[in-house]
Amino acid sequence: MPGADPGVDPRAPIRHLVLDELSRGIVERLDPASASFLNSSGLAKASPMGLGLYRIEPVGKVGSVRTPTVQLDVRPKDRLGLGRLLFLLSYARDQGFRPDAVSAVEDRDLWSALAESLAQLAEQALGRGVLQGYLTVDESLRTVKGRIRISDQISRRPGMLVPLEVSYDEFTEDIAENRILRAALERMGQVPRVQPEVLSRLRQLKGKLDAVTRLPAGAPLPRWKANRMNLRYHAVLRLAELILRNASAEAGQGTQQTASFVVDMVQVFGDFVGTALREAMAAYPGELRLQFSTLLSEAVNDADRLSVRPDAVHLLGGRPVAVYNAKYRAATDPGASLTADHYQMLGHCTALAVPTAWLVYAGAGEVKLRRILNTDIDIVEFPLDLSRPPSDILASVRELARQSWGEVVHARPD
Repeated sequence: MPGADPGVDPRAPIRHLVLDELSRGIVERLDPASASFLNSSGLAKASPMGLGLYRIEPVGKVGSVRTPTVQLDVRPKDRLGLGRLLFLLSYARDQGFRPDAVSAVEDRDLWSALAESLAQLAEQALGRGVLQGYLTVDESLRTVKGRIRISDQISRRPGMLVPLEVSYDEFTEDIAENRILRAALERMGQVPRVQPEVLSRLRQLKGKLDAVTRLPAGAPLPRWKANRMNLRYHAVLRLAELILRNASAEAGQGTQQTASFVVDMVQVFGDFVGTALREAMAAYPGELRLQFSTLLSEAVNDADRLSVRPDAVHLLGGRPVAVYNAKYRAATDPGASLTADHYQMLGHCTALAVPTAWLVYAGAGEVKLRRILNTDIDIVEFPLDLSRPPSDILASVRELARQSWGEVVHARPD
C-alpha cells in the first residue's frame, strides 16, 4: 500500500480493548508508539512492565483512542451508550438537542457510530444542496460597493480617495455552518480504520464543500445561530461541534493516523445538571445561579479569607434559599467519599445560611435525607439515573426542582 508504514499491516485486525472508567486497569501488549499516544491522549495511563507488556489504567476520563494497531475504549460507569453520552455532552450547550439525531447502534464501537452518524446527518443536510447565506466581506476596491468604512479609510489611506475600504454582504456558501461541517467531515475522514464505505461517503460529502474555507488547525469554531433558514443543518451541526470539540485525528509516527475522543464525565455531569436544573427552576420564583461563590470565613486580609463555590444556588429576593452540588461519583462508587461530600455541603449551608442542601449523584437508588447532628441542616442525596431515557432524566431533574422548592416554601416563615 503506497505511503503506508512498513511496520504495520493495514489489513491486520485492530485489537479492541475495553475498560470501565472505575476499573483498576488491565495488562496488555502494546507497541511503543500506541502506548505513547495513549499516554498523551489523557484517556488512560500506559505503564511499561517489560517484554512489551503495559498496565493500562483509566485516569478519570471516558472516550476512545484509536491507533493503527489498537483501539482502547474507556466507557462511562453503568455502561452508558453513545447516544446518552452525546445527550449529556450537548444539553448544556443546546437544550434542543435530540438524542435520536445520533444514528448510533449502541453495541458498535464509538468511532463507527460517530462516522456513520455524521455521514447520515450530513447526507440529510446536503440532500437539497449546500446551504447559502450572507457573509460580510471587508475589501479594498476602486469602486463603491456596500458601505465605506470611514474610520479604516482615514487611518489606512489618509487623503486618498481610492482604493476604498468597503464592507458588503455577499450571498455565498462560505458561511460558518459549512465551515464547521467541512471541518468535522475532514476530521472523521482522518480516523484510522473507518469502514471504507463510510469513508467514501464522508469524502464525497466533503467534496460538496470544497469551495468553503477550511478551518485552520486549532482555530476557534465560528459562531452560527439556529434559525428556520438553516433548519436542515441543525442536527448535523450539533454533532459536528461535539466531534470538533472532543475529538482529534492526526498523523502519528510515519504516515500512520491516530485519533482520540476524550471527555471528562465529572465536568459533563456537572454542566448537564446545572443547565437542566436552571431550566427546571425557571418555573418557580427567584433565580438559579451556577458556580456561586461566597465567603466561608472572615479575615483581616483578603488573602486569608476562605470561600466556597457550590455548583448552583437558588436565590429569592437576592437571598440564597437552596444550594446544590453535582457529584458524578455516587457514594457506592470506588473512590467516592460520602463523608467528604457531606462536609462540603455542611460548609455551603453554613456560609449561605441555608437549611437544606441537595447532593445530586449520578446513579440509581432512593432519595435519602440526612439530618446533621446538633444543627438544623438537612442534606438530601438525590440520585439521577443516567441509564434512563433522556426524557426520564429530565423528568427527574424537574422532580428535584419541585422537591427543593417545596422545602424552600416549607422553611419560609409565615
